[in-house]
Amino acid sequence: GDAELLTLRGAAALAKADVVINLREPGPELAKYREPLLRHCPDDVAVIDPAECGGEIDDVAVGHAREGKRVVRLYSGDPLLGCRGAELAAACRRSGVEYEIVPGLSAATAVPAFAGVPLLPEDVSEARIVDGSDPGLDWERLAHGDASLVVMFPDAPQGADARHSGPGFDRLCKTLIAAGKPAGTPVAVVRMGSTTEQTTVTSTLQRLPADLKAADAKGHNVTTPALFLMGKGVTGEKEPSWFEGRPLFGWRVLVPRTKEQAAGLSDQLYGSGAVPESVPTISVEPPRTPQQMERAVRGLVTGRYQWVAFTSVNAVKAIRERFEEYGLDARAFAGVKVAAVGDQTAAALREFGIRPDLAPPPEQQSGAGLVEVWPPYDAELDPIERVLLPRADIATETLSAGLTDLGWEVDDVTAYRTVRAAPPPAPVREAIKGGGFDAVLFTSSSTVRNLVGIAGKPHNTTVIGVIGPETAKTAQEFGLRVDVTAPKASVSALAEALAEYGAAQRAEAVAAGKPALKPSQKRRGRRRKTV
Repeated sequence: GDAELLTLRGAAALAKADVVINLREPGPELAKYREPLLRHCPDDVAVIDPAECGGEIDDVAVGHAREGKRVVRLYSGDPLLGCRGAELAAACRRSGVEYEIVPGLSAATAVPAFAGVPLLPEDVSEARIVDGSDPGLDWERLAHGDASLVVMFPDAPQGADARHSGPGFDRLCKTLIAAGKPAGTPVAVVRMGSTTEQTTVTSTLQRLPADLKAADAKGHNVTTPALFLMGKGVTGEKEPSWFEGRPLFGWRVLVPRTKEQAAGLSDQLYGSGAVPESVPTISVEPPRTPQQMERAVRGLVTGRYQWVAFTSVNAVKAIRERFEEYGLDARAFAGVKVAAVGDQTAAALREFGIRPDLAPPPEQQSGAGLVEVWPPYDAELDPIERVLLPRADIATETLSAGLTDLGWEVDDVTAYRTVRAAPPPAPVREAIKGGGFDAVLFTSSSTVRNLVGIAGKPHNTTVIGVIGPETAKTAQEFGLRVDVTAPKASVSALAEALAEYGAAQRAEAVAAGKPALKPSQKRRGRRRKTV
């Protein structure tokens, strides 16, 4: 499931690991959910796939430990609930190897929580957790009373020819009814629990097999891996759980920025239930000739400038890196006033130890907005008339021209170059043009130009979100319909605006009695045109 459910103790163990024995290959749908676990590990950790160990995984783990290495074995959920951690513990004891068992969150308790199903609701004092693949279960005992029932591996085939006997939900429901459970008993099946692909089908014992087939017909494979839930905690309501009801649940959102640049935006999208995917469209490189930047830094130190105006995080980064090369820090800005366009730029300055003196209003965070609040040059009040403007080589002239009109002398310095990145992998390009993404968020005009240049135009079903009017204008020039515009020029506001759009679309579908489909699930038409 969700890698963020890893405990603090589990993360600490991985951070000290010399060897990690990974989870068993969970299949292509779940493989991507185990990768984030390894980010907690040191760079030089040795990762072993269980398939490489044959049937002697425990022996491999013990062997590395006896060599003096710190070994971590990963299990799905909890090592002692539905997993075989006890066998590794026994092997360690036999070999005299010190070991620790780190408890984890089992699917038996975590998945019901993500489906909004309490296992011990009022008047229920017992929860039964069983392995559905065990052919010797006493179903009459399990069906008796009001205890909540959690069946792990509910669709597991049974018998000597188990691999070819097919799904077991129909058999499971009939068995429970035959054991005395009323046919109208509410039940639920939760697939891919705690992930952004989670699907919950709420039904009754009698109707469940048919409802699962209907869900399959809509494109939801709810057969495996899955959890079967029965009890008073399953209310029979068709409303999505707190998790599946998030405004962008399951939306695949393309963020045309590098992973580092998109980190904050991706976290916010993830919190709304989306699956963010970053694709670099711009590569940031140093200027071809460093002399301009060297003169600018000297000018800052020697008092040449009254103001410095930063229009991007990359500009802050470029100046900061040059300062550090010369052994300077934020103290070199003493006596210089600093302006910043955008919340992220201001945050980057504060991280550098500089608090901006001037910023445009929230509703107009752009170069033009900064000009609106910039004071005109006054020879009696301003001892120095010069402004430093470090920026990209392809930046617009709006700010520079505006400051000049206000009477200031502007040193327009190329702090960094923006170069079009290499095209993304073929599957990503196909998803962009074929409607595989539910939304694309453009954070600048250059991201629009470069994404279209390296990957093609997004499909007409894809929701287009932009950070401001200038970006919207560029998107429309490329024939894209803009669906969402951030109320202010910040990636946080853009993510929030997309979430509000998704919530409104969901509410509209529910009010009309229709399923709340993601944009990628809607009928695909011709290419998007400007509206």
